[in-house]
Amino acid sequence: MRLETARMDLFRRLWTARKLIVVVMIPLSLLPLPLIHPSSESSCAYVLIVTAVYWVSEAVPLGAAALVPAFLYPLFGVLKSSEVASEYFKDTTLLLMGVICLAASIEKWNLHKRIALRMVMIAGAKPGMLVLGFMCCTVFLSMWLSNTSTTAMVMPIAEAVLQQLIYTGIADSHDDSDTVETQEDESDKEETLQKNQLELFYHKYSCEKPELCMTEEANGLALKSGLGANLPIQTNGYLPETPIDMPVPKKPKIRRDSLYPTKRDHMICKCLSLSITYAATIGGLITITGTSTNLIFAEQFNNRYPEAKVINFGTWFIFSLPIALIMLVLTWIWLHCLFLGCNFRETCSWSKKRKTKREILSEKRIHEEYQKLGPISYPEVVTGVFFILMTLLWFTREPGFVPGWTSLFEKKGYRTDATVSVLLGFLLFLIPARKPWPSAFFNKCKVDDDDDEEDEEDPLAPMITWKDFLRLMPWEIVILVGGGYALAAGCKVSGLSMWIGRQLEPMSGLPPWAVTLLACLLVSAVTEFASNPATLTVFLPILSALSETLQINPLHTLIPATMCVSFGVMLPVGNPPNAIVFSYGHVQISDMVKAGFGVNLIGVLVVMLAITTWGVPLFQLTEFPAWAVMRNVTGSL
Repeated sequence: MRLETARMDLFRRLWTARKLIVVVMIPLSLLPLPLIHPSSESSCAYVLIVTAVYWVSEAVPLGAAALVPAFLYPLFGVLKSSEVASEYFKDTTLLLMGVICLAASIEKWNLHKRIALRMVMIAGAKPGMLVLGFMCCTVFLSMWLSNTSTTAMVMPIAEAVLQQLIYTGIADSHDDSDTVETQEDESDKEETLQKNQLELFYHKYSCEKPELCMTEEANGLALKSGLGANLPIQTNGYLPETPIDMPVPKKPKIRRDSLYPTKRDHMICKCLSLSITYAATIGGLITITGTSTNLIFAEQFNNRYPEAKVINFGTWFIFSLPIALIMLVLTWIWLHCLFLGCNFRETCSWSKKRKTKREILSEKRIHEEYQKLGPISYPEVVTGVFFILMTLLWFTREPGFVPGWTSLFEKKGYRTDATVSVLLGFLLFLIPARKPWPSAFFNKCKVDDDDDEEDEEDPLAPMITWKDFLRLMPWEIVILVGGGYALAAGCKVSGLSMWIGRQLEPMSGLPPWAVTLLACLLVSAVTEFASNPATLTVFLPILSALSETLQINPLHTLIPATMCVSFGVMLPVGNPPNAIVFSYGHVQISDMVKAGFGVNLIGVLVVMLAITTWGVPLFQLTEFPAWAVMRNVTGSL
């Protein structure tokens, strides 16, 4: 017995120290690789494997693990320290900083709440349309904000609507038969309730010793009536029950084993919660700045193929927008069938004559939340103008089919999307948050709780402060992306990427669509258990080398893999939005696995459809491009 106890105690200690064991043992166990085979390829492979294991296991924070190449590359002679350092701050970092400035202004002045509530009000309060409304506003916000920030912003609004359903206890029956057709029906029901109350008081005063017993149950209060003048009291403290015959309005059955009034209410909570995290993922696909994995792909691709001028904000948007729209519709249909049933006729009915009590209360709650925002303010207008201006300047920089505004300058190639982003972000630190004319100085604006009192009294206080920027700036992601660039640079200089490509030559017999499908399935499976940026950072150099070896346009494999790496939606650990939604307690892991598998499958199929149809003429995927040939020849030399 003591031996077994000691063994269990040892296992417990080892499990507690598992991360430290991984941090120490992985580098030591792999050390023979660069020592036995002293070459640049083996040294780079050692650094790549150690960093990848740290990322996948999360034995150390992701940002800290991204610093491993910064000291191991110089130690093994792969890259100079100055060369590694230059990889940690790129053009995309400036692009991200400018976007974060705009996101800070949107969040500070509650523009995201106004957009979300307005879109939900337009969609209506039917459960299916309510889900679609929240999905649409989440997709739109996630195009410009990070997926995590969007989910954290929208989920409290959705939770307020869901709590209105739970705590009122008013729910539809299974066939939604409890409807309100006219105001007259409502008045009739109120009269019936008043009659019931009068009859209850009549019984109370006509009996000798009436007792009204209240028993608290899991989901509400159940009324028990007893008339027991000469009856002994039971051992549980209640008198024997004698029902009073009086008409009671029909109510749905209360579930005693759950916190939800009905099973349908629980299904609505599950559907709405999961729809928000899926919509955030879909919205992040649309723009280059929508998610960190898109930025990683753009920077690594432009570094590896500097002659390829095909990836910019406009081309990515044109390719990904149809994917997002198709995924949005199919994901909504899938969630509706899974949790709400397949009665789309009732969901899509725009008739206002028949509304359930739930819909009336939901609409009321949403309108109340919108009224709390008050009239649109001056800072919201300025933020909206900057939002539209940034988007237009991104689109018109180099649209491709017509000359962009960069053609007005003599020197070409100096202006990028980061130039626009940083310029507008810088202006947000200068523009006052109050109207410039004197009459407005006497009107107080909404000020964030975290601002200093000096800023509240300062009439020239800017739209955002440095504190607002720091609160949203994801420095860990910046360092993580920089670590990915450093790994890619090491693979390129050492020749490891070419060695990997030669090992994959047996796959040359496969058609391009099969190679792309295998890459999508592999990436989407790995990202369920590892972080999205880390997974993509590891796979991009491998897939680039594979494409060059098989003489396939690298975009044919890199773009689908970049999109599929965001489909880690089956587990709470797949990405931060999943964890946020799971923390609200409406869904279980089994629900996420079941619903996420369908969304994952939908995503892979839609991405494959896109890359084999409208992606072909957009990126000229039928031929092996000259910029990839030049990169292949240079690498072999």
